[in-house]
Amino acid sequence: MPVSHHTVAETDSDQRLDRWFRQKFPTLGHGRLEKLLRTGQVRVDGKRVKAGHRLAPGAVIRVPPLDSALQDAAAAKRPKEGPAGSTKEDREFLESIALYRDDAILVLNKPAGLPVQGGSGQRRHLDGMLQSLTRSGEPPRLVHRLDKDTSGVVAVGLTRQATSALAAAFRGREVRKLYWAVTVGTPARRRGFIDLALARRSGPAGERAVVGQDAETGRKADDARAARTRYAVIDHAGNQVTWLALMPLTGRTHQLRAHCPAIGAPILGDGKYGGSGAFVAGLPRQVHLHAQRLIAPHPAGGWIDVEAALPPHMSETFEALGFDLRADTDPFGLGAVGK
Repeated sequence: MPVSHHTVAETDSDQRLDRWFRQKFPTLGHGRLEKLLRTGQVRVDGKRVKAGHRLAPGAVIRVPPLDSALQDAAAAKRPKEGPAGSTKEDREFLESIALYRDDAILVLNKPAGLPVQGGSGQRRHLDGMLQSLTRSGEPPRLVHRLDKDTSGVVAVGLTRQATSALAAAFRGREVRKLYWAVTVGTPARRRGFIDLALARRSGPAGERAVVGQDAETGRKADDARAARTRYAVIDHAGNQVTWLALMPLTGRTHQLRAHCPAIGAPILGDGKYGGSGAFVAGLPRQVHLHAQRLIAPHPAGGWIDVEAALPPHMSETFEALGFDLRADTDPFGLGAVGK
């Protein structure tokens, strides 16, 4: 097996290098990867890096020849697992959550709790299920990601050309994404712009995004990356619980979950970022963040504009609080985008 070079896809951006290897080369143990990194056999853009290095889209990863015998031995020691779901079951499930499909693009309404990609202990995930839709040896490819606990619109490229075009549109910020969140508390201003850089930190609960910028001086941590979000209050219940519209202008991991507490309105059910203050007695304890709408240029010309219905737990909260879906739900004027 010769040296190979892999270009980081948009869907893998901001991912740790060791996690990328776990997904692409699952039989390569972490200890062996560390040795390859220490000896410079694995490099990113020609440079030596550590296992926790964050990948940028377009970066090139050098992968040395991997001993297939060792990989086969490692695979043999792993417990045999059957498929998480049959091809037919996966295909039927994907059809049930499809919002839009043509020869180039598939748009899905991802349920809350379903991982987009595999990871530790995750046997059933969207990326794996998409293999059931493979045509002519070309599997569908995710164009962007949502957190496991976030529901809503996910775009998938059905051909290599469509995936490339959509990924370029995301990088070029031609795509508009509208999220709905239910937050605990109401921002001091009914609409505004959050411009707070984010950094990644490890802790007892795992990695999380933190504000890496002093709000007063603007000074940023060395590893902080720019993160910008527009927000607008659509409705609220006595200033205690708020229906918030969010439009991320950058695509940092957990950007909205970190930005909302920064304006005094943590997302309902998001204990990781809001602590105990993210819960309200009598309301569902799941994360209330939903990718409600996506507007993007179609690879063949024109635009796609897709909206996703709320997940059950958010519908329950909306009904309990009297939030009316007939309200003005386009506070950013997205109706005019691409028209």
